[in-house]
Amino acid sequence: MRPAALFDVDRTLVTVNTARLYVRWRMGRSEATLAHYLQMSRVLLEYTLGTLDAEHAARAAFQTVRGHNEAQMREECRGWYERVVRPYISTHARSEVERCRQQGALVAILSASTPYLTEPLAEDLGIEHILCTRLEVADGCFTGGFEAPLCYGHGKVERARRWAARHDVDLGRSTFYSDSISDLPMLEAVGSPRVINPDPRLRLVAAYRRYPVATWK
Repeated sequence: MRPAALFDVDRTLVTVNTARLYVRWRMGRSEATLAHYLQMSRVLLEYTLGTLDAEHAARAAFQTVRGHNEAQMREECRGWYERVVRPYISTHARSEVERCRQQGALVAILSASTPYLTEPLAEDLGIEHILCTRLEVADGCFTGGFEAPLCYGHGKVERARRWAARHDVDLGRSTFYSDSISDLPMLEAVGSPRVINPDPRLRLVAAYRRYPVATWK
């Protein structure tokens, strides 16, 4: 069995939280309001504190795109990614992805983000495998639902274990890189947890458990 290197997205592969970038971009296009931004900020605060009801937040968010055309969303988000997100790719992350690949690890993105961010990011970094939150689509349009389990918290671990079994990966010999306390279950599931640009709670846990901590820019 081979090792893998699994990377979170926000504040790991990219140096910022992409949700803020997305809502600001939509505001600039008059497709979102200050109320949307404040609501998103509240969700991000709960996320940082580790108190977020992720499934409730996801269901509420995905209902807002119910009935929208998936192909159009994909095209719009690729433009957003190329103009807004790409400049924030971490130079440290690029180097680490390449180092892991050269050492024979199977490299993957493991993120609560959707394919409309993770797919173009994976293309830029040459990452073949993507484990992420996927929205349900019927007749080319979003239903408002998502594929269970949500790729968040323990759901990430479940998805990672299924993927590892399919690809002959030993998670005990693998590395996971993340910034968030919400990813503690996944950090505990691998042999080599790596903490990157941690939020306050994860920084404390990392210090207590002596997890390696790095600042990536």
